[in-house]
Amino acid sequence: MLLEVRNLVKSFGGIHAVRDVSLTIERSSISAIIGPNGAGKTTFFNLLTGIYKPDSGELMFDGKSLKGLRPDQVMKMGVARTFQNIRLFHNMTVLENVMVGEHSRLRISLADTLLRTAGFSKQEQRVRQKASDLLKFVGLAGKGDETAKNVPYGDQRRIEIARALASDPKLILLDEPTAGMNPNESEDAMNLFRRIRDEFGVTVVLIEHDMKVVMGISEHIDVLDYGQKIAEGTPAQIRANPRVVEAYLGRRAVEDHAEAAE
Repeated sequence: MLLEVRNLVKSFGGIHAVRDVSLTIERSSISAIIGPNGAGKTTFFNLLTGIYKPDSGELMFDGKSLKGLRPDQVMKMGVARTFQNIRLFHNMTVLENVMVGEHSRLRISLADTLLRTAGFSKQEQRVRQKASDLLKFVGLAGKGDETAKNVPYGDQRRIEIARALASDPKLILLDEPTAGMNPNESEDAMNLFRRIRDEFGVTVVLIEHDMKVVMGISEHIDVLDYGQKIAEGTPAQIRANPRVVEAYLGRRAVEDHAEAAE
């Protein structure tokens, strides 16, 4: 297992955002975490990446604890993410946004940076080339010089993914990566997620509301509701699980389904 979460708890005042959640993520897999709005999915990602500190529980990544680490330390461990609300440097170029993702892997001193030494120039060239290669990988070749705020919404999502990949992660967490996309864009995104796993060897975990995407790409699914994990399994198992149907559609839908089966 690449990621092991044990009895994770996070509360905000009297609100239990994550309640005793345990799950595992296999190395080189594509998994999904789903649930209704307010189920605790993004809070869960924030706990994994050091934005929030858990009240209790364990977070083990590649055999080492993530508990108590800052976001930059978590990234250095090999965990990268995108956000539900796109977070780009809008006045920087597309290429510069991706280059930012490589910051945690740079090996250059302040003096080299200030003096623009040969070592600095060599590393800057390498970083630019890597960022350019990643833009090509996500389908944005030739757009590196455009200002990030001027590119289409779907392309901004791809920039975030390229920036996350620039940190050389072992695990990438994608928070609603197809939100706002049309069916063709979502299909392209699914192909990109598969390529990230197959060509880079990166484990992929996504939070997603588009069930076509979830069922079409996930090998394993965990379901949260009111901060608790209520189900896990393959797409087929999740689709047939009455608790999942109830969480999304209400108890009446489960009763109607049962009556129809009779």
